[in-house]
Amino acid sequence: MGLGWRGAGGTFRKRTEESWYLLVTFLLLCGFWKAHAQTDDGKSVYFWETGPWGRCMGSDCGPGGSQSRAVWCAHVDGWTTLHTNCDQSQRPSNQRNCFRVCDWHKDLYDWKLGAWNECVPVSARTFGAPRQFTCSGGEEGIQTREVSCILKSDGSPAEDAICEYFEPMPRLEQACLIPCPQDCVVSEYSPWTSCSKTCGTGLRNRVRSILVPPLFGGSICPNLTEFQSCKPGPCKGPEGLYSLRVGSWSPCTVPQTRTARQVKRRKGKGQGLRERAGVKDPETRELIQKKRTRNRLNRQESPFWDIQVGYQTREVTCIHRNGSKVGRNLCTLRDLPLTIQSCILPKACQITDWADWSSCTKTCVDPESPKGNRTRRRQVLQFNVGEGTECPPLEETESCEPQGDSVPPCATFTWRTTEWSDCRVDLLLSQQDRRRSNMTGLCGGGLQTREVYCIQANAELLKYLNDLKEKDKAGQNQRQQKPSVPPLLSITFQITASRPVENKLCEGPIPNKSQLCQIQCPIDCEVSPWGAWGPCTFENCNDQTGKKGFKLRKRQITNEPTGGPGNCPHLVEAIPCDEPVCYNWELVDLDKCLPDDGKLCGPGTQLPQVQCINNNGESVDRSLCSSSTAPESVSCEVPCSRDCVLSEWTSWSTCSQTCSSKTIEGKQMRTRSILAYNAGEGGALCPNSSALQEVRNCNEHTCTVYHWQTGPWGPCMEDPSTSSLNTSAGARPSSDGQGPCSMGMQTRKVICVKVNVGQVPPKKCPDGPRPNSMRPCQLLCKKDCIITPFSDWTECSVTCDAAGNAMKKKQSRKRLIIQMPSNGGQECPEVLEEERDCEVPKTCPGFRWKTHKWRKCQLVPWLLRKDSPGAQETCGPGLQTRAVSCRQLDGTLADINECLKFTKAMPTITQRCQLPCQDDCQLTNWSKFSSCTADCVGVRTRKRALIGRSKKKDKCKNTQMYPLSETQYCPCDKYNAQPVGKWSDCILPEDGRAESVTGMKVKGDIKECGQGYRYQAMACYDQDNRLVETSRCNSHGYIEEACIIPCPSDCKLSEWSNWSRCSKSCGSGVKVRSKWLREKPYNGGRPCPKLDHINQAQVYEVVPCQSDCNQYVWVAEPWSVWKVSNVDLKENCGEGVQTRKVRCMLNTVDGPSESVEDYLCDPEEMPLGARESRLPCPEDCVLSDWGGWSRCSLPCTRTKNRERTAYPLRSPSVGRECPETTDKEPCSLNLNCFNYFYNITDWSTCQLSPNAVCGSGIKTRMLDCVRSDGKSVDIKFCEEMDLEKKWQMNASCVVECPVNCQLSEWSAWSECSQTCGLEGKMRRQRLVVQASQGDGRPCPSLMEQWKPCPVRPCYRWQYGPWSECRVENVVCGHGTRYRNLSCFVSDGSSDGDGGMVDEELCNSLEMEVKGDKQIRLREACILPCPGECYLMEWSDWSSCVSICVKGAGIDFGSVQVRSRAVLAQEPENLLLCPDQMWESQPCTGGECYEYKWFGSSTPNSSRPDIWCQRSDGLNVTGGCPATNPPVDNSSCDPPCFMPKSFCSEAGICMCEEGFTEVLSAAGQLDQCAPIPILEIPTAGDKKGDVKTSRAINPTLPTTIQPGRTGRTWYLQPYGPDGKLKMWVYGVAAGAFVLLIFIVSMIYLACKKPKRPQRQRQQNNRLKPLTLAYDGDTDM
Repeated sequence: MGLGWRGAGGTFRKRTEESWYLLVTFLLLCGFWKAHAQTDDGKSVYFWETGPWGRCMGSDCGPGGSQSRAVWCAHVDGWTTLHTNCDQSQRPSNQRNCFRVCDWHKDLYDWKLGAWNECVPVSARTFGAPRQFTCSGGEEGIQTREVSCILKSDGSPAEDAICEYFEPMPRLEQACLIPCPQDCVVSEYSPWTSCSKTCGTGLRNRVRSILVPPLFGGSICPNLTEFQSCKPGPCKGPEGLYSLRVGSWSPCTVPQTRTARQVKRRKGKGQGLRERAGVKDPETRELIQKKRTRNRLNRQESPFWDIQVGYQTREVTCIHRNGSKVGRNLCTLRDLPLTIQSCILPKACQITDWADWSSCTKTCVDPESPKGNRTRRRQVLQFNVGEGTECPPLEETESCEPQGDSVPPCATFTWRTTEWSDCRVDLLLSQQDRRRSNMTGLCGGGLQTREVYCIQANAELLKYLNDLKEKDKAGQNQRQQKPSVPPLLSITFQITASRPVENKLCEGPIPNKSQLCQIQCPIDCEVSPWGAWGPCTFENCNDQTGKKGFKLRKRQITNEPTGGPGNCPHLVEAIPCDEPVCYNWELVDLDKCLPDDGKLCGPGTQLPQVQCINNNGESVDRSLCSSSTAPESVSCEVPCSRDCVLSEWTSWSTCSQTCSSKTIEGKQMRTRSILAYNAGEGGALCPNSSALQEVRNCNEHTCTVYHWQTGPWGPCMEDPSTSSLNTSAGARPSSDGQGPCSMGMQTRKVICVKVNVGQVPPKKCPDGPRPNSMRPCQLLCKKDCIITPFSDWTECSVTCDAAGNAMKKKQSRKRLIIQMPSNGGQECPEVLEEERDCEVPKTCPGFRWKTHKWRKCQLVPWLLRKDSPGAQETCGPGLQTRAVSCRQLDGTLADINECLKFTKAMPTITQRCQLPCQDDCQLTNWSKFSSCTADCVGVRTRKRALIGRSKKKDKCKNTQMYPLSETQYCPCDKYNAQPVGKWSDCILPEDGRAESVTGMKVKGDIKECGQGYRYQAMACYDQDNRLVETSRCNSHGYIEEACIIPCPSDCKLSEWSNWSRCSKSCGSGVKVRSKWLREKPYNGGRPCPKLDHINQAQVYEVVPCQSDCNQYVWVAEPWSVWKVSNVDLKENCGEGVQTRKVRCMLNTVDGPSESVEDYLCDPEEMPLGARESRLPCPEDCVLSDWGGWSRCSLPCTRTKNRERTAYPLRSPSVGRECPETTDKEPCSLNLNCFNYFYNITDWSTCQLSPNAVCGSGIKTRMLDCVRSDGKSVDIKFCEEMDLEKKWQMNASCVVECPVNCQLSEWSAWSECSQTCGLEGKMRRQRLVVQASQGDGRPCPSLMEQWKPCPVRPCYRWQYGPWSECRVENVVCGHGTRYRNLSCFVSDGSSDGDGGMVDEELCNSLEMEVKGDKQIRLREACILPCPGECYLMEWSDWSSCVSICVKGAGIDFGSVQVRSRAVLAQEPENLLLCPDQMWESQPCTGGECYEYKWFGSSTPNSSRPDIWCQRSDGLNVTGGCPATNPPVDNSSCDPPCFMPKSFCSEAGICMCEEGFTEVLSAAGQLDQCAPIPILEIPTAGDKKGDVKTSRAINPTLPTTIQPGRTGRTWYLQPYGPDGKLKMWVYGVAAGAFVLLIFIVSMIYLACKKPKRPQRQRQQNNRLKPLTLAYDGDTDM
């Protein structure tokens, strides 16, 4: 509740809605004062205060609820007190019954919305008198409506709170726009007419027309005519006072006696004929009968016309100048006009009742378009004649739906496709580089295509439903009997090819005609290097007969090929050998040398340690080697202290040859060196140098190598041993057509081959490794060819030539292959298209009107016209009729309704005629003009002759009045051709257009570029500059000019270079290859791939590579002989140097083979090439060379050591000791102790097969073993540590195929955009069938082409101007005016009307003018009599004008108007003038104008100094704003021509309101600047309401000018909605508080002292002071 002031008069609540409450506020001041006065008189100052009602509570839904509110007692000052202080009898109720709303009430109650009331201006709703208001665009208004809550079931009203529970109350009012009053706008006056009299006092007139009618309460139109008296001069004689006036024709009537008279006449004629017929012979009788038949056809006796010729009359009177009738004798006597004439009795059109509705065109159920149409017709019983009512439409159509329960579904159509063709890579290659399209063995990404066609999707279902219906009709009621073959099941499961239909029947997106595909690239077999030759062994150790054996060597498959290991080269080679064994002893090691006889030194033996192994090197039981001789013990020697000491033999070197022959032997060598010399006498001497080296033969087997060689596997053939299960897959093809059907056998050729020789007998090769020559295989199913049935024959449209004969045409049908045969299936038929001639109808379909001979001219009966002056019985004007019939094009009779439906307007059946009188001159019709010998040469003539008695009459011989011949120059037809319009697009010739293999246009294919032609239309004009057919200029309608469509050129790159060597010799590196840019793309060619950022002309491909760390090894030769530097000649010992040669060699399976560059080997692992040491002296201990260092255990710490050992070869003499045989060094990280970890490289680029251009490939990455110091080492180091391998080394990838943009064929040329004229265009389009992908050629921008149509003249029917109103032989009265209908030709442009041509050229057009088929060539008119005041003819329709506000986007529609002004001839008759007239009609596309005042200071100007001008420059009256019209600027010097300026009455240039004057240095007005506006948005108004304040103009005088508002500060209290703005209420509230304060002060100063008990009562503190606050901001 808001804080309020209460008095005896009741309660007042503060509102902020409308302005009139301000007044109420001031009135309440009096009430407030009165309240205090009453208090002083002893009345109570306490009143009851109530709170808002609470929520409706209750246990049941509906009216049984209750709600409560707070009630308390309050003092007039606002504080709360005890209830006992208030009057208990007036206490308000704190509880009431209510309607408890539940959720289910939402379905029972709803808001009822009334219609919007009329839009009321906001100004009319404001308090007080309406204020002055200038309308600009439209006055803002408010419209209201009634909204109430109702019970839905019966519409009874309910409480609004029920509906508000579910939905807020809809708005009760809304803003609207009332159009501003539109004043009438008229044009300028026409020039003054000449004086209506040649003497005496007359009138001159000038008229104007209405441009915009008055609308929305605008001011009415002013007078359209202005009169001015004129006196050409005094009349010399008496003025003509009387005129003969002709009245209008009376309605057509039939004389009563006419019918009886005709019956008598016919009876008489019939008897005479019958009498005469008896006398004639048979031939004459036959001729008479034929003539009668012909006359009957020509006579109008059709049941469709009831033509009766009647008569009509008119009155001829004598009229005085003042308009009164006088006697005819006062008018000058002359030939009186006709007062009676023949006429056709008007008969209205008579039609039958409507026939029944036809069946609905929609005979099936179609959810997409459920409705069809049905029509009904009515027939014409009698056509209208004369002025009778015309026939209404004879056919009407309405929408309908199929009726009945058994309505079948409509045919539905869907796209079907043939199977995809085989995947072909060459299609992609041919798009890019035609030279590569002939490559074989291509694989990878390719393209496959298919055809798309349309079929009827539910044809089988409809056929089944139709069959059921036919059975029902035939009476076979077996619906309950189950069919033997369920047809719906056959629809579902039996796969049959559907009949193709026209593609236009299918809707929706067309399935793709091409797609990318993948041909798996074959994986080549990769094998390891050959292993070493094995021992000589038997082929079969279980069968050891014979002494022949083989030595074998093998290799393994390292990469499994496509199709299995059968496609790999041979994996075993054999060499025949002698003395084969299956098991042999293998020397494992030799024991330590033990001297004989237990001595400490000297000769001894070494016992061998052996094991028994088989051919594969596997250890077997020793008993299997019992037949072989075991290796014997080896003699050795332990040097004594004074003996020469030699090192151990090195291992045997690699055999120099792999086999031996007569000229080649394999050798291998081993060496040893001297470690210490003997001590002179008593010691064993050191051998000479030759004894330090041993050579032996190796690989002594011959070079004759044999192996098995296999041929390719043959085709899979049926195995005759198994039953064939292979059936045709024509009806049940598998999903890919490649499913297995049965098992078969494959064979291949296996031969024994001697290396470098050729095939040898099989016994030369071992049988063990012989490959199989047969294997089982799976036979693929046969696929039969599947084709669709033939489509229906194409329609035969009948076209006729100029002679009316039907032209021969052909129709065709086709079928499509939807599955190609394979695997020996049934082949496809050759004939896929058939063609045949159409049946030509005997006659061309069509109808035409046939007119028959005009009947005799029928006059008005003599009895009716005999009293007319000058009338003669057998001559005068009359009417004649003729018959019209409907014929087919071949002339046979047809129903007249066919002609009404299919042909042009019916020919006229009546015309006026003239029977010549005896005194009239009768002439024959004009003959045709004689022929001209040549154009533009000579003359041509036509003639006519007098007939009968006219030849003897003198007046008829007057050749000036009745010329008998006419001569004219021969027509001079000269034609010239000239080009029009722009050149068309460059168009390639349509013949010989090539298609790509896919059947689609591929950009860049043949005939998609190259030389074409562009066209420009040619127009042909005659000598009068009229457009004629182009054939007149011997032109086919075009100028052709050769043009070039540039062919696209693709980006051209070089071939790939060779791969570089791997960047690392150990571990993972990279290898690179590149391409160079040879030619950039242009003309939309295939773009280049992304080039290198640094070198823009190069494309790189980088892949990781792996180098075997053991590929290159250091090989050290034996140490040389010691070179002792400190030589003890006796002992030959001491400090010395040994050297050896170290080489880097390529490592192979058989060992190091050839020397290579040293940089290929790891320099860190290079053995020493020289060493310094001490050569032991005799009797010294001699140790062997140090062994290898042991490996440091991980983790690497300095507390751990690694060691190496040596062993004594010669024991020292007594008293001497051997040095340490163990050497240690601490383990140090990255020096001699290393950690190892795996390192994974980046992925390589996607690698394709060499024969692939795109598609699926493989990307790889390498695994490196890296030492902790960063060096790549052999992978075995990481493998020995059992590190986890969690990486995938290979992954599939895709190289996007470069598919060129694929386009459809050009569509057929469209119809011409214009049927005639110069600007017609034909267009054709093509579509993107496949967008470009990857680096394919992009789609061209030109997807549409146009070319001009051949220029054709535009013919049309056009009215000529109306003639003057013609009244026969008299001055005034009712007459007729005429106009001609002529054939005009134009070029179709809006400029000019064209020229008139022969009517024959328009004969093919329907008779209509601007869409109006009612041709009116004559109409009644009134020729005013002298002195008569009359209405002019209608003006032309004004231009279409939009009722709008220019620039504001407000439009109330468009209108055009025409008017009739008054013309007066006598000043005395002005009061008798009729009212001017105007009529308007809506139009479209009106122009939006604005109107402004203009002024002029031009002296002696005929134009007024101030005028209103429309924005298109037309001077008008009306339309300009009524306020502040410009004052005559001529009184200001210089004139006020600045925008927004005017000349004041004081002769000073001033600015209009809202603008301030800016003066020049000379004190003259320089410009009018807009006054700045201060906008202050209020806080509470969401619409940004503003207060507007304008600055006062300092130059304006303080006195307010007459006719203008004074310029003062002003505040706008009203908002755009007409309501008071919020700040007005704020000011009023502030003033109100101030006023209360002043009144309170006066009251406190003037009031009497209060009594003590009243003080005690006020200080009662039983209840605390409270204020009721409702959230109002005023608190």
